[in-house]
Amino acid sequence: MIDLLLILDPLERPLRALLEWLHVTFDLPWGWAIVATTIIVRTILLPLTVKQIRSMQRLQRHAPEMKAIQQRYKQDKQKQQEELMRFYRENKINPAASCLPILAQIPVFLALFFVLKDFEREVLPRYPESDLSWLYIVPRITQVLSEEPFAAVVLLILYATSQTASTLLMSSTMDKTQRTLLLILPLVFLFFVVNFQAGLMIYWVTTNLWTTGQGLVTRKLRPAPVEQPKRTSRTPPGGDGTKARAAEPAPAAQQPSPPRKVKRKKKKKRASR
Repeated sequence: MIDLLLILDPLERPLRALLEWLHVTFDLPWGWAIVATTIIVRTILLPLTVKQIRSMQRLQRHAPEMKAIQQRYKQDKQKQQEELMRFYRENKINPAASCLPILAQIPVFLALFFVLKDFEREVLPRYPESDLSWLYIVPRITQVLSEEPFAAVVLLILYATSQTASTLLMSSTMDKTQRTLLLILPLVFLFFVVNFQAGLMIYWVTTNLWTTGQGLVTRKLRPAPVEQPKRTSRTPPGGDGTKARAAEPAPAAQQPSPPRKVKRKKKKKRASR
């Protein structure tokens, strides 16, 4: 635990300073300062988010080809993985890119946990009149959810709903088994997050709502896939031949030739003797 505190200290101190700056500069209650911190963190992570979206779009675009590889080598899992990795390299696909924003938030999540744990001892004495409640739902953001039944029920419902919505929107290109697992995990996490501070759940719900909005915008801006024409044995190697045929001038309609007149030779009558 001591080693973890030393590792997170360089992140915990600026996070605490950011919360105090938002509280003092914009007169935000501490709960809304956490919401604003979440938005700032997600804005900083936008480059990783763009990589995530592009990677997911590539995965969706090449999904039929990857499924064909999986079917071709379904009896040989090692060969299947080798072929998929080769396919990823050739098409510049990074499957791990979809996890980058989540991985980048884990240190922030842990740092906020320790900030809230010592908040009433290290921060609150400097602001004795400040309000620790949030939206008349959470009495104190530093309190563990299990100690506040009403706040726990509301925040857990918001967490489960927002987590499920963000998963449905951002995992459309995932394997069916992986997607089912991600949909089940929020229900499993309910037994653990109930022991987190209310402020930590505010952060988690806010970032889920951000991801949900991001998924909606991505779906709106994503161009509709263009269906490629089916190739046949008559299709020229340069493409489907549509443009070439369109560019060629249509042959002129042939006029029917007039019927030929056949001259019949007249038979000479034999002179009568």
